[in-house]
Amino acid sequence: MRLLTRVVVNAVALAVAIWLVQGITLTGDTEAERLTALLVVAAVFGAVNAFVRPIVTLLALPFILLTLGLLLLVINGLMLLLTSWLSGQIGLGFDVDGFWAAVVGAIVVSVVTWLMEIVLPSDR
Repeated sequence: MRLLTRVVVNAVALAVAIWLVQGITLTGDTEAERLTALLVVAAVFGAVNAFVRPIVTLLALPFILLTLGLLLLVINGLMLLLTSWLSGQIGLGFDVDGFWAAVVGAIVVSVVTWLMEIVLPSDR
């Protein structure tokens, strides 16, 4: 159940980022295709954040400390770019157009995810 909740939270956060950030797009012929693509992209984004992000964060830890944590914004943007690239490889219509769109999108995704975790009841 927790995995399904995480995918839905990621999907909502990505949908808000798609809506707010001009350089992030999701294409599909019908609403059903876009919704399916959004859920799959959310699952890919969750997998990238679960497996790749901790390794990158650990390797960049000295630089994160040096920049007082600002490098984490860049790492989050890079994870969104990686998700865009992986989604393109599997034929989904999710595209992030450039580094700055990815950084702004990552900020939006982080804020929306944080807000949804406050609102949704935790099963811990």
